[in-house]
Amino acid sequence: MLKKLAFSTMLAANLLAMHNAEIDINDADLELGLNLDMGQFNNAVEPNSTFIGFKYLNPDSDYSDFNDPESYYELSLLFQRPVRNTDFFIGLGVKLNYIDTKNDTFNALPLMITGGYNLRTAIPITFNAEVAYAPKVLSFNDAQGYYEYRISADFHVIDNAEVYVGYRDMETKFEGTSFYKYNGAGYVGFRFHF
Repeated sequence: MLKKLAFSTMLAANLLAMHNAEIDINDADLELGLNLDMGQFNNAVEPNSTFIGFKYLNPDSDYSDFNDPESYYELSLLFQRPVRNTDFFIGLGVKLNYIDTKNDTFNALPLMITGGYNLRTAIPITFNAEVAYAPKVLSFNDAQGYYEYRISADFHVIDNAEVYVGYRDMETKFEGTSFYKYNGAGYVGFRFHF
């Protein structure tokens, strides 16, 4: 019995500390993401609490105010914790994003807050929300501001993998302009943990 309990505890700890890779699409956009769990690299970091993320988005003009939007690149750092005695979790972080347009270079350092709720059903579902904002003081080169929000529902259909549906709205502001929709679209995706 004790061996089974120890094995289950080790297995659960390893399952909680996982990197993940994701791909999401709609009829025009492609987004790729990778999150590295720092708890797997450093024993001083609690598993499933600190992530370094990379994201790439190849948008289409169908879901943008721009005629020919350029690719979006993102590097992020997220600190996440469960809310004690609940199925909620919350995270705080920062992103560094980059868009190199034909005429301007867009860089911003938005601050972000994330949150979610784990619904325990026959097929577990996680509801997620994220908001990121960079005012003028955190915008560089030709950027004057950045705003983003995302919502999604993840369906954990098999161990170490999930499918999800979501919506993202990404707004950019360049010198002398108001906010323009860089990308606003629904998507479906697949995420696997390793």
